[in-house]
Amino acid sequence: MSSAIPEPAPGFIVVEGPIGVGKTTLARRLAESFGSELLLEGADENPFLERFYRDPRSAALQTQLFFLFQRAQQIKELRQNDLFQPVRVADFIMEKDRLFAQLTLDEEEFKLYEQVYAHVTLDTPTPDLVIYLQAPVDVLQKRVAKRGRQYERFMERDYLERLAESYTRFFYDYSDAPLLIVNAAEIDFASNEADYRMLLEQVKKTRRGRHYFNPTPLAV
Repeated sequence: MSSAIPEPAPGFIVVEGPIGVGKTTLARRLAESFGSELLLEGADENPFLERFYRDPRSAALQTQLFFLFQRAQQIKELRQNDLFQPVRVADFIMEKDRLFAQLTLDEEEFKLYEQVYAHVTLDTPTPDLVIYLQAPVDVLQKRVAKRGRQYERFMERDYLERLAESYTRFFYDYSDAPLLIVNAAEIDFASNEADYRMLLEQVKKTRRGRHYFNPTPLAV
């Protein structure tokens, strides 16, 4: 009989990727599988977001600062609960806030943002695993339209394209934590149990380095 002990799940799992790629859906499923605390971005709580999508220049700074303070507070609460949760799952990484800021703010606004960012992100915990979901912009657009959020109806394709490119550049050099890059274009983690189980097994065994998961959808 084997005496091998299964490795525990990563303690702090982050799911990331551009808008519409499915990170919140996957984070919810992982949290359910591991029986863990779940941290979700509160986009619906941002009062400036619809104004931003209507006219980005008029509300970019307000939108970004709201998200920054919101995420910083969530991370603070996560650290306070650290001793009581063996596994935690989030659908955002703190550095993504700066990624969005670089994309949406002008030079002077970004200088101000950087000063605030440096103060509120001290002691941000490093994830034990980052799952980066990728999908083409056409797929992102379809998924955004399908979920039908009122404030996203003004989102332009150009914004999604630039955002996807920013994510690609960010994770090209990312080395702060183990990274699992997932092609999420053709598989359904939300309702296809076989697809989800394939990814879950990959998550459980990813402990270090950079890995790529490019599954093909299973035939029904």
